[in-house]
Amino acid sequence: MQQIGGINGRVADAPSNNWVYRILPHWLWPYAQLARWDRPIGWQLLMWPCFWSAAMAANAAVPLGRFSGTQLMFHLVLYFIGSVAMRGAGCTYNDLVDHRIDMEVARTRSRPLPSGRVTRTQAKVFIALQALVGLLVVLQLNWFSVILGIVSLAIVALYPFAKRFTDWPQFFLGLAFSWGALMGWAAIFGSLSLAPVLLYVASVVWTIGYDTIYAHQDKEDDELIGVRSTARLFGDKTKQWLVGLYGLTLVLAFCAFVVAGVGLFAYLGLLVAAGMFAWQIVTLDINDGHQCLALFKSNNRVGLIIFLGLFLSLLVILP
Repeated sequence: MQQIGGINGRVADAPSNNWVYRILPHWLWPYAQLARWDRPIGWQLLMWPCFWSAAMAANAAVPLGRFSGTQLMFHLVLYFIGSVAMRGAGCTYNDLVDHRIDMEVARTRSRPLPSGRVTRTQAKVFIALQALVGLLVVLQLNWFSVILGIVSLAIVALYPFAKRFTDWPQFFLGLAFSWGALMGWAAIFGSLSLAPVLLYVASVVWTIGYDTIYAHQDKEDDELIGVRSTARLFGDKTKQWLVGLYGLTLVLAFCAFVVAGVGLFAYLGLLVAAGMFAWQIVTLDINDGHQCLALFKSNNRVGLIIFLGLFLSLLVILP
């Protein structure tokens, strides 16, 4: 196989046995890498707040006589498609902004733009195509949700620059990645209330926690080139910070569930999530990059557990 970027056209921080390399033609690999199709954890973590919010809204809609199972399932499919598309567009945009920085970091210099396998013009066209898919998704919802979705683009545009002016770029990532916690509720009720706002803030704090773990992989390179992060800010006190961040996530999600009036299984889901958070904190070694990546990815299971709790609560109250 032809050597591209030094590693057979693959990127250093993605599994080489991913379906992308088994199914897609070779010329599509760089675009799949720009969109991170070979690393599904990103769209999964973007999707779960959407799923939580939709399921929580469905729980609240049942006693009001406004629940539709068909609508809920349709929305979940839309959120899956939208998460894949918009995460891909966001990552491609981020790679454009960070083109020069990625050339200086060992983990990222094999990506399509710094390795020269994709031009900046090609990347911009690819962003437009993915954004078009995202637009088609959001247009299936009510107009309040459409406007809400468009507003989120301002945060998405700001995020790649945050690491240049603040030690809290993970906060800005949380603002963008958690927007679905508002969208799921808005798509059912056509408005917002306290419950989705609490869930949104919980999701933001959750994102800060798990992305701090992720950022510990790059802290040495980040220090050399002046990139800022909560991993560098927290340093050896990361575990203490995670206790606070994950604890606040659980408290805020609990409050959101109380306000929305969800059932017992949702709280049991939070209890299981609390155990998973505790496991992450206890086992974390901030100097072991491979373990940091594995613990970061384990948050996909946290998202699933919380969603299953909400979904089971919904099934119990259905007539």
